[in-house]
Amino acid sequence: MSMQWLLAKAPGFQALPEADRAAIFNFTFLWSLFEAQVMGNFARADLICAKVDEWRDAGTLEADQYAPELAYLRQRYFANGAFTYHYPHLHLRSADQPAVVQSVLDGSNTDPRDRLLTVLMIVWRFRNNLFHGEKWAYQLQGQLSNFTHANTVLMRLLEQHGQLAA
Repeated sequence: MSMQWLLAKAPGFQALPEADRAAIFNFTFLWSLFEAQVMGNFARADLICAKVDEWRDAGTLEADQYAPELAYLRQRYFANGAFTYHYPHLHLRSADQPAVVQSVLDGSNTDPRDRLLTVLMIVWRFRNNLFHGEKWAYQLQGQLSNFTHANTVLMRLLEQHGQLAA
């Protein structure tokens, strides 16, 4: 019933390919599970930073696992020596560590903690931009790769740091 309503009423939703819709739907459930199992039922930029620091201090950061996703994000947001037109649409706020994100995306910062933090801050922005309506400004178009990569990050984090049943 709700799918039929969305198809009929939500601007641009019907035009989205099924793969795009599935990636976005999956993201909502994966984010919810990540927030419940990894973030103690409450995510915020400063708490995400604290969680990454906790993993670093415990020796469980494993930032290299996220190299493919970081490579995608770098290509999307920084190309030919400059930030792309996509970058401002992240709507990074001061709590989202914009200086760290920029330095990782432009390649001047290769610290493992900051690399994973950048990936998570961008996934956080995808979440906020989706849940607070920003992504509807362009009717969710062109989001398949963003949400596919974000979903991979969330699944990997849940496997490594969540309380998933064996």
